[in-house]
Amino acid sequence: MLKRAIDLLLIFIALPILVPLMLLISILIRLDSPGTVFFIQKRAGLHCIPFNCFKFRTMYANADQTIHQKHIEAYAAGRLNESNGVKLTNDVRITRVGKLLRRSSLDELPQIINVIKGEMSLVGPRPLPMYEVEQFDLWHNERFLMPPGITGLWQVKGRSYVSFDDQLRMDIRYIRKWSIWLDIQLIFETIPAMLSAKGAG
Repeated sequence: MLKRAIDLLLIFIALPILVPLMLLISILIRLDSPGTVFFIQKRAGLHCIPFNCFKFRTMYANADQTIHQKHIEAYAAGRLNESNGVKLTNDVRITRVGKLLRRSSLDELPQIINVIKGEMSLVGPRPLPMYEVEQFDLWHNERFLMPPGITGLWQVKGRSYVSFDDQLRMDIRYIRKWSIWLDIQLIFETIPAMLSAKGAG
C-alpha cells in the first residue's frame, strides 16, 4: 500500500511536466507517420496475469511483430553476444521519431496510465511481452511476485548488456531486497540512465 501511495503521489507531482511532454510527443508521432499514437501490447503483470501495456508507437503501422519474437528466442537461448548489446539494430520498422523515443526511453511514458490503473508501479521488473515469458524456466517465475515497473534495477544497471538469465536475476534481486529507499534510489538513477541512452533502442 505504501509503494502504491508513493507511485500516485509522484505521478501527481510530475503531471504538470508529463502532460505537456506527452502531448508534444503525440503530435510528433502523428506528424512523422500515419497510425495511432499509442502501441498497446499484452504483457505479463503481477502473478503473470496479462494486461494491456501502453507505450508510444515507435514503429510504422502494421509492422511485423514476429521479428522481435525471433530475436527474443535467440536472446533467451544465449545466441546473442550481450557485450555488444542485445537490442535489435538497424530495425527498418522504427520511425524517425521512434528512434529518438527509444534512445531516450520516452516511449515508456504512457505506462503511467498502467501505474494509475494499478497494473504497474513506477519501479519494478520490466513488463515482458507474453511471448518472452514463454522462454522462461521455472525459477524465473519469482520475478512475477511484484508488479512490473516503468523503471527498475535492470533498466538502470543492466540495460541491454546482460544475458537473458542475468536480466531475470536482477529482477529477482530487486524483489528480494525491495525497500522504499531502493525505489527512490532507482528513480533518481533513471534520469542519467535515460540521458546516456546506453543500451536503449
